Amino acid sequence: MNWGYGSDAVQFAVLSAVAISCGLIGPFLVLKRMAMFANALSHTILLGIAGAFLLTSSLWGGGLFDLSTLLIGAFLAALLTAFLTESLVRFFRLQEDASVGLVFTALFALGIAVVTLFMRDVHLGLEAVMGNADALQLSDLKLALSFVGLNLAAIALFYRQLQISSFDKSLAKTLGISCGFFHFLLLFLAAATCISAFRAVGVLLVLAFLVGPFLTARLFCHRLPWLLFWSPLIGIFASISGVVLSRYILDVYGLALSTGGLIACLIGLIYGVGSFIKWLLWDRLPSFGK
Repeated sequence: MNWGYGSDAVQFAVLSAVAISCGLIGPFLVLKRMAMFANALSHTILLGIAGAFLLTSSLWGGGLFDLSTLLIGAFLAALLTAFLTESLVRFFRLQEDASVGLVFTALFALGIAVVTLFMRDVHLGLEAVMGNADALQLSDLKLALSFVGLNLAAIALFYRQLQISSFDKSLAKTLGISCGFFHFLLLFLAAATCISAFRAVGVLLVLAFLVGPFLTARLFCHRLPWLLFWSPLIGIFASISGVVLSRYILDVYGLALSTGGLIACLIGLIYGVGSFIKWLLWDRLPSFGK
């Protein structure tokens, strides 16, 4: 099997790793009603990418527009988003959705302004939005697998605390569980997961991986262990199908479509098919994972 630059094997592996990372974190984000934060995070990362490029450009000339530079900038922007969002909730008593909406629009608008004013001649555009699966390499696989390991370790160590704080904050406080700590831990894991998906699916389409597979799995099961099992599998299926479909359209019709965009469309299509199946047949099917 070819594991070279942009090969199908590398695409399968990286996108599957991204699907696993998002499938492990997505259920907790939706259960805690933090999906809007993930949406904000996927947009505000643009400011970090632009800022990192401008900083390295001014220090070394020409800019270091490589993976490490982008990841550092994106990660700092993600932490800034999480910090500002949580600060507005805690210190100014804003509702969480209002806080996310304010930070999201402000930082995303600032990122667009920076790109428009200072980066007109820089090729950033579509790769930052939808990723570039055809340019993935083994270094991207190592990065994606490291974040899979991070998410697995966090869930293995704190599964009980995350489960209780997601479903019943009052019970969590009674048991002495720090809801604030695990809330911030989830914010950190969400930020790290978005960074791991940057090269593969861009900073915007990662939201489909975080939310779509979980919503599909939730149509058929409602126990958290089953949701954590099926969500990554659905994401993996969509990822592999997207790569195959992208190759087929390119070979047969000569159209170079975005692999990340196709995967996001497939995730939506899978949810639609799942909803139809549940409406049509679910009452007649045996109970499984309910």
